[in-house]
Amino acid sequence: MTIVPTRRGDGYQTWLTLLLSLNFGILFFDRQAANFMMPFIQEDMQLTNTQIGLLSSGLSLTWALSGLTVGPLSDKLGSRKPIVVGATVLFCLCSMLSGIAGSFLLLLGARLLMGAAEGGVMPISHAMIVSEVKPKWRGTAMGVGQNLGSNLLGSTAAPLILVPIAIAFSWREGFFFAAVPGLISAALIWFTLREPPKGLETEGQPERERVPITRALANRNVLLCALIAVLLVSFLVVTWAFMPLYLTQLAGFDEAVMGWIMAALGISAGVNAFLVPWISDQIGRKPTFIAVCLMGMILPLAALYYQGGSWFVLAVLFYFGWSLNGIFPLFMATVPAESVDPRLTATLTGIVMGIGEVLGGVFSPTLAGALADAYGLRSVMWFLMVLTMAAFALSLLLEESAPGVREKRGLYPLVA
Repeated sequence: MTIVPTRRGDGYQTWLTLLLSLNFGILFFDRQAANFMMPFIQEDMQLTNTQIGLLSSGLSLTWALSGLTVGPLSDKLGSRKPIVVGATVLFCLCSMLSGIAGSFLLLLGARLLMGAAEGGVMPISHAMIVSEVKPKWRGTAMGVGQNLGSNLLGSTAAPLILVPIAIAFSWREGFFFAAVPGLISAALIWFTLREPPKGLETEGQPERERVPITRALANRNVLLCALIAVLLVSFLVVTWAFMPLYLTQLAGFDEAVMGWIMAALGISAGVNAFLVPWISDQIGRKPTFIAVCLMGMILPLAALYYQGGSWFVLAVLFYFGWSLNGIFPLFMATVPAESVDPRLTATLTGIVMGIGEVLGGVFSPTLAGALADAYGLRSVMWFLMVLTMAAFALSLLLEESAPGVREKRGLYPLVA
């Protein structure tokens, strides 16, 4: 007898989305710890800007390689939950290793291991959400899963918690503190979530053969999303790596105020975790991409030209400029899955994320560090401007993929 998979109720779907979002938030808390404590680490270890860029680049490299291998492996094995739990425990241990590092090379090694542990979590989390959450809420749920926890914890709470710890004790205690919450979230995932059943990813769609991965990668939207990932992952990692230094060394803010300004980015991304994907469900993915890429230019312009005024006003400008964070789950997972085959979500997310992390997250921080050493930190802000302008141009070429919007326009579902 054939067992037909069933989707659990709204309460479970909500809990799964929020728990995976919390887990990814704790993961990002660990990843961001080095960035927000970098003024203390740089002074203690006497690091150059190029070395700071290498720390960010190294983590991005192993993060990308992990996403490229773990996502497809998960699709092939059909196993999700054990991989997420194992990776969560491992990145907690890597945070502790960062805290005991006594040299640049040892700290770099700890960050490399952390990237390897963390890289596969998001592709698998997206696949679990696609399998369990109703298709009409897919964009919103994937936005919450990737953006809400990561930004409330990794971008908002992290600077407000870790900077005071570094001031009161040292940056090493900050890394130790960052390791603890992941063990709790790993236990919650293991004991409260089920292994997602197969067959629900394409609910409500005609039965069809799985699209070959080579054909999926040739899809125009997939290619455009990969290129946008390169640009906007670069924007994020360069901002995380160098904005704290820019605010303290060039803009003249002390470390505590810097923490509050950077926290505005997390608040923005936390709000836009709901708002931007929801808007894209209503008006379409393409106009949403175009609008937020234009808004992203506000952040580097504000850093360059808003001088001598209230730090709170600068934080508000940063809030609006960081709204582009809301489209990350859309170009990393939602649009590729809608354009090709939802059953390939983990694979496509791993590939798009991996390309973005390798070509953007690996090379851009080192390039930005070299620019800063050669021309000063202001050159990094101009680099951010170029990245957002290029992402805006690519967004103009996207084909609309939101199922609800296409249905309202009388278009067939977008499949390869």
